Amino acid sequence: MTFAKRLFWLAGLYGVTVVVPIFFLEAKWGRDYPPPITHPEFYYGFAGVGLAWQIAFFIIAKNPLRYRAIMIPGAFEKLSFASAASVLFWQGRTSAQMFGFGMIDLLLAILFLIAFVRLKQFDSAAE
Repeated sequence: MTFAKRLFWLAGLYGVTVVVPIFFLEAKWGRDYPPPITHPEFYYGFAGVGLAWQIAFFIIAKNPLRYRAIMIPGAFEKLSFASAASVLFWQGRTSAQMFGFGMIDLLLAILFLIAFVRLKQFDSAAE
């Protein structure tokens, strides 16, 4: 259980440090990765959903057994970015930096699934 608590706490902390700056970097993002953002609602919507998931990871960290089922969509959230970053990178449509962030999310998704499986023993004991 300690593994899951630490994992989700660290994932939430990492995510907050990565996502919060996005809210302040719209103009820079448009300059560094042209063209400029033409639909800011998608940009800020992505950042908001990403931040909401970081809060969910902190909640899971408080009681991993109780929130075990939420680990599956949490892993999907990580896999969706990892797969998008990978495909876009191989198509030459995103940077190596974004690919790197995608690989961090892939690692987190795998660790989330490991935590989910490992917690099964505690879930069975409670029945």
